[in-house]
Amino acid sequence: MDSFIKVEECGPGEDFASSVTSTVVSPLGHQNPHDDHITDLGFDPTSATDFGIGLFDDKKNYFDPLAPMAEPVSTFHHNIKKEYSYEPVVTNIRPAAVISSVADDVGSYVTSPVVTSVTSPDMLGRSPPPFTQNNNGPSYPGITILYEQKGVESSTSPQRKYMPQKGYSPTKSSDQSFTAADSNSSSTTKSFVPCKVCGDKASGYHYGVTSCEGCKGFFRRSIQKKIEYRCLRDEKCLVIRLNRNRCQFCRFKKCLDVGMSRDSVRYGRVPKRTRERMEESRVAQAESDQSLRDMENKEVALYDLTLTVSQAHHANCDYTDLRTRGMVKKPAIFSANDFQNDGGPDSVEHQKIVMWQHFATFLTPSIQRIVEFAKKIPGFSDLTQDDQLRLIKNGFFEVWVMHCAKLTGQGENTITFSDGNYITRHQIELMFDYEFVLALFNFINSINSLNLNDSEIGIFCAVILLTSERVGIYDPKAIDRIQERLIEALKVATVKHHPGEPNTFAMLMMKLPELRSLGAKHSEHLDWFRANWTRLAVPALFAEIFDIPRYGEPEQ
Repeated sequence: MDSFIKVEECGPGEDFASSVTSTVVSPLGHQNPHDDHITDLGFDPTSATDFGIGLFDDKKNYFDPLAPMAEPVSTFHHNIKKEYSYEPVVTNIRPAAVISSVADDVGSYVTSPVVTSVTSPDMLGRSPPPFTQNNNGPSYPGITILYEQKGVESSTSPQRKYMPQKGYSPTKSSDQSFTAADSNSSSTTKSFVPCKVCGDKASGYHYGVTSCEGCKGFFRRSIQKKIEYRCLRDEKCLVIRLNRNRCQFCRFKKCLDVGMSRDSVRYGRVPKRTRERMEESRVAQAESDQSLRDMENKEVALYDLTLTVSQAHHANCDYTDLRTRGMVKKPAIFSANDFQNDGGPDSVEHQKIVMWQHFATFLTPSIQRIVEFAKKIPGFSDLTQDDQLRLIKNGFFEVWVMHCAKLTGQGENTITFSDGNYITRHQIELMFDYEFVLALFNFINSINSLNLNDSEIGIFCAVILLTSERVGIYDPKAIDRIQERLIEALKVATVKHHPGEPNTFAMLMMKLPELRSLGAKHSEHLDWFRANWTRLAVPALFAEIFDIPRYGEPEQ
């Protein structure tokens, strides 16, 4: 029986696993493509470095049933010569391994060097792996081995031709699947995600790229220990799974070339609880950012609302600081002979009629301005026309009181109109009763004590108009939505203009019920006006706003 000498080189690999190289070549004396590398029958581990392959170099091969097993034996230079009783068959080989010399001559020779597994299938008691035949050179990433079926020779060729064992058929190799000594799976066609550094099966996303455990650990040790490597060749060594430990310089260089970086660490293997905390923190931060954006948007919207209402107030109010500056007040003069009446010029009834006539005349210009002001309030024009009309009719007097209050000084007992004419407290009591007049002046004095500016008065007047509790309102919810925005704008305005008086806003809102009570009492007093409409001649706009039947136009 022919026999071969096989040399195994055993030593520790970079990934804490045994690294083994093994080569079997043809006998000396026969022409061989690699005879130039065999100098004598002795083995020189320093000179034979051009051929052969490390069959495994990763600790996971210990758990692979198809991976060859090494039996390190301490001999000279970590090498051992061992005879095998089986006969290897020609297959492909790649560079960079150890060449052994042949001890025994054989009857015929094989035509090329043979790469075998570390342990023969005879010794393991199992069948060899499927083979791949490739006549065009090395195939990657795996290598395939054929074993001779003993006693089978070709009679048509002077060379010995070996056949695979019974039951095996050729299988084409692929870059996407391992075969024989480099397979992690029992299937030769099982697909996997390759490591971008060495082509081995990737275990995950490490340092910014998909990589195997071996390259991940190698890169981690390299950057943690700041190891400086050196290449003994031209810094262009091939880095694949089978020889990735040969040149650490080129392996580390390839790690960097494919994008591995300390800064590219992502949380793919963070503990679940840590990931949950990080996710909770991220969600909380996102909610906080969203709340901040919402607050900023709300502030911008309130600023726009404040600006719009303030501009509408300045454009349609005759009682602003700018328009009343330099105003000369003068008492209103009434003539009892202007109107015919049955009770005589000195009767109380006649004086009441005269006062109502003039009061309606002085008040009418403000009606048109307040109507225009209401139309400029954002959202007011979106309401139904009936609701708009009811809001103006029921809120006009309350808004007018807020306007004219600025022209009533502390302790004064007069009401001044927009043209400078004023009426005394006594004259007002002729139209209304004592209790109403007392409540009116008390409110004016209390509202003036808050020192509101024109913008605050304008927003507060808008809040007064947009009150959904008015009689006959069709869509109170729509009105409430508008009023809520106005109240927010009023709060911002009072806080801004009264930084040392935090209670201004609250005190101002407490005035709303008091003002509404004045409006209700004023409407009750108009009942007398409506009952005596035939004796009065009031402006059409005044009659329309207070639902008074109109008899005729007053004299101009």
